[in-house]
Order: sequence, then structure tokens, then C-alpha cells
Amino acid sequence: MSGLTLDAPWLEFDLGTEMRVLSWAINRPGLVTARRILWREVRNADLPADLDVHRWLKDALESRGARDAVAFLTSRDIACHHVARAEVEGMRATAVATVGLSNAERIGTRMDRSGQDWGTINIALRLEPGQGAMAGAGLSDAALIEALALAASARTAAVMEAGFDLPTGRATGTGTDCIAVAAPAGTIGYAGMHTALGEAAGRAVHEATARGAEEWMRTVRRTL
Repeated sequence: MSGLTLDAPWLEFDLGTEMRVLSWAINRPGLVTARRILWREVRNADLPADLDVHRWLKDALESRGARDAVAFLTSRDIACHHVARAEVEGMRATAVATVGLSNAERIGTRMDRSGQDWGTINIALRLEPGQGAMAGAGLSDAALIEALALAASARTAAVMEAGFDLPTGRATGTGTDCIAVAAPAGTIGYAGMHTALGEAAGRAVHEATARGAEEWMRTVRRTL
């Protein structure tokens, strides 16, 4: 995919231009302006209990010249990333997902995960209003928040469809999931399920997450 670079232990998603990015990522969370979103693959041994993870990651990003990036941490093999695109009425969405379910949870419950390996779902979603009357338009703050909520819904649906059953019920995500939504700033007020933008965003996130979950269930779960 153009704009996506795998340079283990890093995966970089170049957004193509400066965009507003909304996330709760470990580096540059909240609503920020960024050109790229990064994944950093880690293992338990990389993150001992006494490590200042935020400082460690900032130093690693500094060494890469990427302190400006929104960044995720994941224990998933980043070579196992999945990309999905959708376009609806000129509204384009691209989702990149890494999916691990080793620390899966059922919403509203919490299992004892001490002493276990960590897995997570990290999703980057780029939205580009592209053609027709909305060409060149961007998203309002409200629409960006709505797109993030919609991406979380698509993630949950994909995980549930994967059928990973826990003692607490069917998994709906993990305890360390993170989503980042990127879009140009503008006046589009809505990005829900009744909109072309919401349809494209939901389809892309669902497809990328579903393929990642299926791969994890097929290749990793059986070894646990």
C-alpha cells in the first residue's frame, strides 16, 4: 500500500499530508495535528516492570526522527497488519489494523491477566472526502469524534464475529485496544452510520479488523 512502510520493529502509515488525528495513543494522544501514525512492536522483555514506558518510547521515536508521530505499542507481529479501503459516494476511508487477542476481554467484565502475554488491537483510520459536492471538505470536531465511535463499533463487531469465547463471555476487544482517526479539518458535521462517510469508515475498519482477527484465531490461538 502506498504510504505504508514496514521497517521492523516499526510500521509507519504516512497520511500523505498533515491531518488532525484523534486518539488515545501512548504518544501524542488527544486531538493533534500529525503527518504519520506509527506502530512499535514490543515483547514483554522489552518492557520490564520498572521501565518508564513513555520515556522509552519518546527516546525510540527521537532516534527515528518521529517525535511528531501518533504512535501505538503492540506485541502483535507487525508483519501481520491488514489494510482495507472503502469508497462511498466519493468519501474514501483507509484502515490499517494489527490484531492480537491474547488479552481479550468481554465488555463489562475483567479477567486476571497478570503474568500473561499481552495482545492488542491497534487501528489507524484515514478519512478523505474526495469527490462531488464534498470534494476537499474536512471534518468538524463533532464528526471526528463520531467517526472514532463508529470505528470502535466496527472493531467490536469484527471481534465478536471472530467467535473468541472467554469464561466471561464472547470477547468484544482487548484491554489495550487503541484507535486513531485522521482527517482534514473542515465543516462536515456528521460521520454516523446514515452517512456515506460513516459507511465507508465502518466498512474499512470492519474488514481490516475481521481479517486480522481471523488470522490471529487461525495462527496464534491454537498455540495458546
